[in-house]
Amino acid sequence: MLKYDPLACLPSSDELPDSDDTPVDNELQDLIPGLLKAILAMAWADRMDWFFGVDMGVYYDPNLPPIVPDGFLSLGVERFFDENLRLSYAIWEEEQVPIFVLEVVSQSYRGEYTTKKDEYAKLGVLYYVVYNPTRRRKPRFEVYKLVNGEYQLQDSNPVWLPEVNLAIGMETGTYQSITREWLYWYNEQGKRLLTPEEQAKQAQQRAEILAERLRALGVDPDSIA
Repeated sequence: MLKYDPLACLPSSDELPDSDDTPVDNELQDLIPGLLKAILAMAWADRMDWFFGVDMGVYYDPNLPPIVPDGFLSLGVERFFDENLRLSYAIWEEEQVPIFVLEVVSQSYRGEYTTKKDEYAKLGVLYYVVYNPTRRRKPRFEVYKLVNGEYQLQDSNPVWLPEVNLAIGMETGTYQSITREWLYWYNEQGKRLLTPEEQAKQAQQRAEILAERLRALGVDPDSIA
């Protein structure tokens, strides 16, 4: 008797379009999730059980077009498939719904507060984050948690995400020489995780201090192999 494997009948992520081919209309839609991903890559360098996608198609039904968040995080999945990396994210293949989804609102609304919010709730995304840099009278940064099938606003900055073991929040900083408000990850004590640029600068400063101390002892630091 033949065994039926329903997953074998579904297309793989390699066979699906990797995005909706809609260009971002705000550079922040690329930079903000890219920064969050870069920070995670440093903080979780030794972990291989997570994936952060940027502007990548998330497929939940092979007969429907994908949802394409500006950024999303999944836990309990392979970080890398192979050297070609992921082309898209198929939930039936990964067997994990993203735990975190980020939408950066552009000049034209794309349903971030309505249709997309409903779609992510139906999908079972635990945390839905919306950042709207153009808002003046309403909060620019909102984090929603799925409770009993409905999103509840988490009123703090940063917001602790216990399932991720990190917090997410916003503050002014500098990234790629651009000083403005960015989204960052924080530890449980509320300390912001450094960006790759900040870590490199910190390492350089430590090296310069060490070199000065060696010179004070009469040792040429350039002579040390």
